[in-house]
Amino acid sequence: MTLWTASDAAAATGGQATTDWTATGVSIDTRTLEPGDLFVALQAARDGHDFVAQALEKGAAAALVTQVPEGVAPDAPLLIVADVLQGLEALGAAARARTDARVVAITGSVGKTSTKEMLRAMLGDQGRTHASVASYNNHWGVPLTLARMPADTEYAVIEIGMNHPGEIAPLAKLARPHVAMITTVAAAHLEAFENIEGIALEKASIIEGLEYGGTAILNNDCSTAAILQSKAHDMKRRDIGFGEHGFDFVLKSVDLGREVTVVQATAHEAPLLFKIGAVGKHFAMNGLGALAAAEALGADLALAAQSLGRWSPYQGRGAREVIALDAVDTQMTLELIDDSYNANPTSMEAALGVLAAAEVTNDIGRVSKGRRIAFVGDMKELGPTGPELHAALADLDAMEAIDTVHCVGPLMQHLHDALPASKQGLWTETSQDLAAQVARRLDSGDVVLVKGSLSMKLAVIVDAIRKMGHPGTEGADPQDNV
Repeated sequence: MTLWTASDAAAATGGQATTDWTATGVSIDTRTLEPGDLFVALQAARDGHDFVAQALEKGAAAALVTQVPEGVAPDAPLLIVADVLQGLEALGAAARARTDARVVAITGSVGKTSTKEMLRAMLGDQGRTHASVASYNNHWGVPLTLARMPADTEYAVIEIGMNHPGEIAPLAKLARPHVAMITTVAAAHLEAFENIEGIALEKASIIEGLEYGGTAILNNDCSTAAILQSKAHDMKRRDIGFGEHGFDFVLKSVDLGREVTVVQATAHEAPLLFKIGAVGKHFAMNGLGALAAAEALGADLALAAQSLGRWSPYQGRGAREVIALDAVDTQMTLELIDDSYNANPTSMEAALGVLAAAEVTNDIGRVSKGRRIAFVGDMKELGPTGPELHAALADLDAMEAIDTVHCVGPLMQHLHDALPASKQGLWTETSQDLAAQVARRLDSGDVVLVKGSLSMKLAVIVDAIRKMGHPGTEGADPQDNV
């Protein structure tokens, strides 16, 4: 299906098309480019103009550029603009303007991507749904998501993130959502903000992009809920609160099973029962907010709850899988919780809570007692309070039920030092150093959590655990996997 014609793209961007072409997609990376894509030559770590020739060789329909790149013929299919990023933003704005889709935008300190995927699943069962890929939520990810949106889209789910003040509002105004959801406000990106109130004000700026008559879905349980509500009132936008202190969608109880979370809630005082194929109160909270957002978009709430019951998180975001350690004895397994994609104090507390509630299996390994074991890496961008916030993890209630904590990175050394000797595992500078020790530290019956900021590369520890699996059995998954 044609996404952009040369004339439509030129009209949207004010650029000049060198030939007549049609594009079926939009790409910024030659590694994932599909034939028919419009290649956008963004300037990032490297200048995208250096890859235009390669993109065209791989079948790109055209390239969005500021000039004819070296090694590219003048009559090659190009769209020449004054600025590539601005051109991408213009494509995104035009794509948003030409669709009648109902749009929801999501931000928050924790849970943006998981909540986005929940909404993708729920809305996708009720209409043609377009959503952000992975965590494409920044100054190029949002316009790229919009530029990829087909004109006949019925629902769109846009994730919006930030690292610094002033980032969210322009992206929200570009997305022009009918519904804006704030999952929560927590201590993250403190290097760029004086305090959590500053973070709340930045998150609340997503409401500035709401269409007239739009709705803000707000977490009433976070400490800065009043700031979020005040922003909605100032903008004269309807707000719907969710959480244990929610005034529209109220969380009543959360039952954590071995593989699922069962939630009892009320929606506008009517009973609401749903389940999620993942374990954790944070998933329950995000699911409740996502259901509120789906209803505000006009989706059927009962059907959305059924769809949510079939959702489960991706690898790196709370995925749970069984690692089979013996090809013959099927009992010889351990359970892995892969939450290695990102971390801040709030999400770390939630993940450790999930580990503490996990059921271990006794009497099947070298160690007769199954153990709850955590591999945790530095939580980045916490500013001068970083050491204190890491050490404070030792005082969480969840630590009582966790047997051993292995730590990676200079900041996590503060947690290692704060732990009682009985819970102290290894401390290493890098994930690679710790990955080499994994096989000797785990046994059948254990439940293992791996979590840290992406830059700490704890995925190598996840890989090392998976490699413990017997050939032909590793990665056996009791459920599709935040």
